[in-house]
Amino acid sequence: MAHRVMTRGMAACAATTTAVGALTLLGAGQAGAETGTIMWNDGSSQFTRTVSNTSPAEGDTITVSTKFERNSWTDEFIYNIKDRHAACLTFVTGSAKMTGNDGDYPVDNPEVKADEGNGQGYVRVAFGVTDWSVQNRPGFHRSPIFTVQYRVGHDCPRGTALTSGMDYGGSLGSGNYGTRGPSITVGKNTSTTVLAPVQNGRVGVATTLSATVTGGAAGDPVTFYDGTSELGSGSLGDNGTATYAWTPAVKGAHTLSAKYAGTDAAAGSQSAPVTVQVSEQNTGSTVSLTAGSGAQVGRSVTLTATVSPAAAGGTVEIRDGDTSLATIPVGGDGTAIYAWTPATAGNHLLQAAFSGRDGVTGSSTTTQVAVADAPAQATDSTTTLSPISGAQVGKATTVTATIKPGNAGGTVTFKDGNTVVGTAQVGGDGKATIPWTPATAGQRTLTAEYSGAGSVNASSDRASTIVAPGADGGVDTGSGTGSLGSLLGSTGSSK
Repeated sequence: MAHRVMTRGMAACAATTTAVGALTLLGAGQAGAETGTIMWNDGSSQFTRTVSNTSPAEGDTITVSTKFERNSWTDEFIYNIKDRHAACLTFVTGSAKMTGNDGDYPVDNPEVKADEGNGQGYVRVAFGVTDWSVQNRPGFHRSPIFTVQYRVGHDCPRGTALTSGMDYGGSLGSGNYGTRGPSITVGKNTSTTVLAPVQNGRVGVATTLSATVTGGAAGDPVTFYDGTSELGSGSLGDNGTATYAWTPAVKGAHTLSAKYAGTDAAAGSQSAPVTVQVSEQNTGSTVSLTAGSGAQVGRSVTLTATVSPAAAGGTVEIRDGDTSLATIPVGGDGTAIYAWTPATAGNHLLQAAFSGRDGVTGSSTTTQVAVADAPAQATDSTTTLSPISGAQVGKATTVTATIKPGNAGGTVTFKDGNTVVGTAQVGGDGKATIPWTPATAGQRTLTAEYSGAGSVNASSDRASTIVAPGADGGVDTGSGTGSLGSLLGSTGSSK
């Protein structure tokens, strides 16, 4: 090729082209990727260019190689190569490689241009004229091959042939084959749509439907259906999930599904149907609060909250203004009873708030109670909680409070935190006892509230203990809970 010293033209009579490998459009995740190879001659040089996958999907990595061969005994030294590619392909750092007859040539810090402004980018490597020059000679057992890798980006158009090619310069001139090929056609992403199970559907109550799509992109819409009726839509977030707040209007079985319509970049998909049983709308409730007569400082008065419709379930919280007095489980007759000992005289605004239960909404009410001063010549009492050992989740433990004077009678209300766990009569020995089965592990605060009786004032005691996990948690039930868990220390408080 000595007659082309400065430029390497593409004379029609000197150039031939052979394409190997069909360009087949495939979706993401499909097998059978097609290798594309194109071969052409220019003068005494032959070039073979290969793309490992001409039908890739988004996120795939493709390998592009160009082989240089001579069919003349005139040697050529390759000084630089510029591999051209679509701008939506991203160069894989460190992938550029030049291999020749005597091994690998150093490829340090190639020049990378993501986009020249025409939708094309390039990766350019250069070799020294005297040092590390790449020699192309007939008869070499291994002709020079330049290899580079690209990753397919989300912004690549689908179903459109993207050109590729290369330019190079050498001792015999230069060649410009920037669109020679092979072309690359990116297929649409395949997608999957999965609708999460739906629990506890209820007429008139909003339920969140959640669909997760693989293969889509943030912002893509997902439509939710009840049978064939469209409910509404949501957009995919960065986590690939779209949600929709569905409020059923009819009870019974509903067959729900989610559909991803697809975009220019991804094919559509639809979830498998999910069946949910929708129950009737929640029933409203009312709660009333009554106080026993003769409320007096230091004396117990019975507060009774009555929930309608009556049934076991839920709790009632009793408050004195902003102060929470107790939280009591609702019994089967719909009542929650608490022995309240006022600490101050005057009018007290009490509130009872029902939490609601399955199928029944919550409610609240208030009532005003006038509290008289403490009686004259009343006797003070003391309440003492006995030590507890071996407190454990799911295991019944005896809790005992001792009242002095011990012959006054009355009751003791026991609380775990602010939740009432039991009430017991004070016996002739001054003791009141309940079985306590902790539901959760950790440090707990127990309170014993003595109601007072006759001319004996009320009092209380509070202490902390450590509750060990249940047997399933790997705790040796025979060894107790250690120095902290084995002692319920009394604070000695009373009133």
